[in-house]
Amino acid sequence: MANSALLVMDVQRDIVALADDGSGYLLRLRGAIDGARAAGIPVIYVVMGLRPGDPEVSPRSKVMANIVRAGLFTEGGPGTEIHDEVAPQQGDVVVTKRRGSAFSGSDLDLVLRARDIDSLVLTGIATSAVVLSTFWHAVDLDFGLTVLADACLDTDPEVHRMLTEKLFPQWADVVTVEDWLRAVAPQ
Repeated sequence: MANSALLVMDVQRDIVALADDGSGYLLRLRGAIDGARAAGIPVIYVVMGLRPGDPEVSPRSKVMANIVRAGLFTEGGPGTEIHDEVAPQQGDVVVTKRRGSAFSGSDLDLVLRARDIDSLVLTGIATSAVVLSTFWHAVDLDFGLTVLADACLDTDPEVHRMLTEKLFPQWADVVTVEDWLRAVAPQ
């Protein structure tokens, strides 16, 4: 795990408010974050942020147009802040992306290369959005991948189940937070 990083993606106030199902998601995610820090694994937060006036949003993008109409993700808005229960600490990196993948429109690749990171542990909301988009981007970039199934959340539980049980395991290790923490715990 020396060359790994934990990505905490899109766990922003507005997204948590839309997706949190009351199952203890933030508590599990907090455990993964604390475990990563204890094991010396960098924690990198990824947030969606659009500039005021949305200059990076094309009218041809149905998803992005809907996001703008809903008033979501404008940089500096209170809903775009990382949820207080999993907020970054001193030394954590926060990367702002402009699209679905954590790599799209961000400097994530630069941050990872500067730290010689070659393996990613994925968490976030939503499994069918940022996690899936980042997953495929990371596969194409030859990163080793682990997905913490219960530290990912989706508004559609069946889609989440299909991705974490059927699709992701073909290219990555898919484990629970508890199992991952046992594997990375300092000896």
